[in-house]
Amino acid sequence: MNIQIVPTHMTAQLWPKVEPFIEGAEKYAEGDYSIDQMKMYVTQGTWALFVATDDDGIKGAMTVAFQSYPNDRIAFVTCTGGKFICTKESLDQLKRHLTAMGATKIQAGGRDSVVRMLQGLGFKKRYTVVETTIGE
Repeated sequence: MNIQIVPTHMTAQLWPKVEPFIEGAEKYAEGDYSIDQMKMYVTQGTWALFVATDDDGIKGAMTVAFQSYPNDRIAFVTCTGGKFICTKESLDQLKRHLTAMGATKIQAGGRDSVVRMLQGLGFKKRYTVVETTIGE
């Protein structure tokens, strides 16, 4: 598997090929953002878009938002779909790209099954996020 960053100016051309992967993961965002909003963030360069490819084409896609803290620059995985960081080799490739973009840590939220898979690749569970709606 080859992990590549998609240059912002190529988003429009590649979006039809990556949208099925991202669209499948949209339901887990629980309304935080729609597929159209994800495309807008990537097209504007607010989020980075990565693809996983092999000889047969695109096998997965991932979006990443960056957040700078006093001691770290966090690459937060906002969406992933298809085959992406499911092996140490693909994770290592992703880490190299993110390091080149200034990231010092990768964070992601996910269902328990995703968290378990990521723990197998060296991630640690830091905390659980809970949510309630206010003003209703």
